[in-house]
Amino acid sequence: MPLLKDKVAIVTGAGAGLGRAYARALAQEGAAVVVNDLARAADGLDSLAHGCVREIEAAGGRAVANHADISTVEGGQSLLDSAVEAFGGVDILVNNAGVLRDATLAKMEEAQWDTVIGVHLKGVFCTTKPVFAFMKERGGGGVIVNTTSVVALRGNVGQTNYSAAKCGVIGFGAALALEGRKYGIRVWTIAPAAATAMTDHMPDDYKRLFHVDRVAPTLLYMVSELSGEQTGKTLLAGGGWVGEVRFEVHPGYRPSDAFDAHELARAVSEGQVMLPERDPKFVTAYGPARAATV
Repeated sequence: MPLLKDKVAIVTGAGAGLGRAYARALAQEGAAVVVNDLARAADGLDSLAHGCVREIEAAGGRAVANHADISTVEGGQSLLDSAVEAFGGVDILVNNAGVLRDATLAKMEEAQWDTVIGVHLKGVFCTTKPVFAFMKERGGGGVIVNTTSVVALRGNVGQTNYSAAKCGVIGFGAALALEGRKYGIRVWTIAPAAATAMTDHMPDDYKRLFHVDRVAPTLLYMVSELSGEQTGKTLLAGGGWVGEVRFEVHPGYRPSDAFDAHELARAVSEGQVMLPERDPKFVTAYGPARAATV
């Protein structure tokens, strides 16, 4: 039996790349899908969302297109409206839409900051609020998956806007998981390492290893019964590697009554304050440390 029989899913930014792979995978497992994307095809005559819908329908699935701007409250509400009108409700929300406006901080314009924060962080608020309220009022739970990136934890030159937004997504998901627990609404955060339009600068071997289809199984695990009651967790997935990501806190050092900066320096030198450096074996040629922007 399909993993998601009779479920309804919304996927933002689903016209291409990861979002398209997610939408197709969800549909293959029995879900009806609202495919959201603003972008148009290269010929300018068709929307990417409609192209994805046609692929799903050709494979025997059910899907509808939505072209709303998810960085607005009205756009977020329209996603829920599309799901209710077409399929009677929603069980799964995948916040995947994203943009890049890279620049070093000294050269970054306000518009570059606002656009990235608007799509990646405000957009998650705009889409999730109405869907969460619907799931809460209907009863029966649901699953919300938000998208972060390894740059949320490690940063990247020229991406203070993107790194800040993606770190905010982790905090948003952690808080929402607590709010949703009593209603059976599970919240995941996924950090996909995948070759998309935003990683066109990477070499061909990276693109083969980090194909978008290698991330979709992790998403299916998150939104299906396979993951049980797990919530509030972040998984990094892609390139043949899957693992949980979380903030770590050192056991710490207890200062003396005469605590000063010199004492702290000694404690640091003795390994009593700082976490160990990252395992170099984790940083492969195109591994998680380089599996950049999504």
